[in-house]
Amino acid sequence: MQVFEKIYRGVMQFSRRRQAPYYLSLLSFVESFILPFPPPDVMLAPMALARPSRALHLASLTLFFSVLGGLVGYAIGAFLFDQAEPYIISWGYQARFETVIGWFDQWGFWAVLVAGFSPVPYKIFTIAAGVLNLAIIPFLLASIIGRGARFFLLAWCLAKFGPAIEPKLVRYIEYIGWAVVVALLVAIGLYNFNS
Repeated sequence: MQVFEKIYRGVMQFSRRRQAPYYLSLLSFVESFILPFPPPDVMLAPMALARPSRALHLASLTLFFSVLGGLVGYAIGAFLFDQAEPYIISWGYQARFETVIGWFDQWGFWAVLVAGFSPVPYKIFTIAAGVLNLAIIPFLLASIIGRGARFFLLAWCLAKFGPAIEPKLVRYIEYIGWAVVVALLVAIGLYNFNS
C-alpha cells in the first residue's frame, strides 16, 4: 500500500489550489502565537515545489503573516501571560519557555534572530519577548531577519532544485516516510525511557 505517495500527491494537489496562499497566510499568522500549530514550512515547502515561479512570493506572504502573528504573541506575553501560562504548561512547553527566557536574558535580540532556525517553536519566543518587554523594534527586526532567512532560503532551494529532485523524491517517498515514522517512534521511546 502506497501510503506516503498518496499523501504526497494529495498535498501537492492541494498546494496548486487557488485558495492555498490564503491557508498558508492563516497558518503563518496563528502559528506565531497559538500552541500547538505546526510551523508554516509544512505548507510553504510543497507550495514552493508545486509553484516554483511563485516560491518567493509565497515566502513573502509567509514572512509577513508570521511576523504579524509574532506581534500578537508579543502582546499575549506582555498583557495576557497569566491566562496563557496554563496552556504553556499543559501542552508541555514549560521547559522550552524557561530555556527561551534564559536565552533572552543572555542574548536578547540575537535570541529572536536565532529563533528563525531553532527547533524551539517561534511562538515561545514571541510570548517570551512580550513577557520580558523586549524592545519592539529590535524584536521586529530580529523576527524579519530570522524568519525571512528561513522562509526565503526554503522557498528558493525548492524553486531552484525541487523540480530536478521531485522524481527521485516520489520514487523513494515510501522509504523516506516510513524512515521518519521509525525515527519518531525511536525518539519518543528514548524520551520516555530517559524521563
